[in-house]
Amino acid sequence: MPRKARRAQLLEAALEVFVAHGYHAAAMDDIADRAGVSKPVLYQHFPGKLDLYLALLDTSCSTIIEGCRSALASTDDNKLRVAAAMAAFYDYVAAESGAFRLVFESDLTNEPAVRDQTERVTRECAGMIAEVIHEDTRLPDEAAHLLAVSLVGMAQVSARYWLDDASSIGRDDAAALISGLAWRGVRGYPLHD
Repeated sequence: MPRKARRAQLLEAALEVFVAHGYHAAAMDDIADRAGVSKPVLYQHFPGKLDLYLALLDTSCSTIIEGCRSALASTDDNKLRVAAAMAAFYDYVAAESGAFRLVFESDLTNEPAVRDQTERVTRECAGMIAEVIHEDTRLPDEAAHLLAVSLVGMAQVSARYWLDDASSIGRDDAAALISGLAWRGVRGYPLHD
C-alpha cells in the first residue's frame, strides 16, 4: 500500500479507537489490530501514541475551524452568519466519526501540545468572529473578542449537550434555536456606519 494511503488507513483506525476508549485506554496494539497491520508498521508512520493522537487532533481541529471560516464567508448578512456558524458546530458534533470528542472531550488536556490544539479551535474561531463583530460595531478589540469567545462557547457547549441529550429536537432545529438566542443577543450592538 502506498505510504499516504497507509497513513490514512492508520489514522482512520486510530480515530475509531481513540473515540471509543479515550487516549489513556487506547493501546497501539488495538490501533494496529483495527488497521489490520503489525505494530512495527504502525510505528513506521507514528513514533508513538501521542504523535498519532496529535495528528488526528490537528485534522479534527482544522475541520471545525474551516467549518466556521466557511460559515462566516458564506454571506454578508450577520443573522445568517450566526445561523451558519452555529450549524457548523452542530454538524461537526453530529458527524458519525465522533472526532469532536478528541477536540471537546479529550482526556489528555494536561499535555501542553494537546491543550494548545484544543484551545486553537476557540482561539481561531473566536478570532474570525471577533473581526466581524469589530468591523460591524467598532467595539474595542477586547470587547469584540469576549463576545466572540462567548458565541463559540455557546456553540460548543450547546452542540455537545444536544448530542448527549435524548431529546427529540432535531439537529437543524437545535442549531436554529441556539442561533436565534445568539442573534438576539449580538444584534443589540449597533452597526457602525
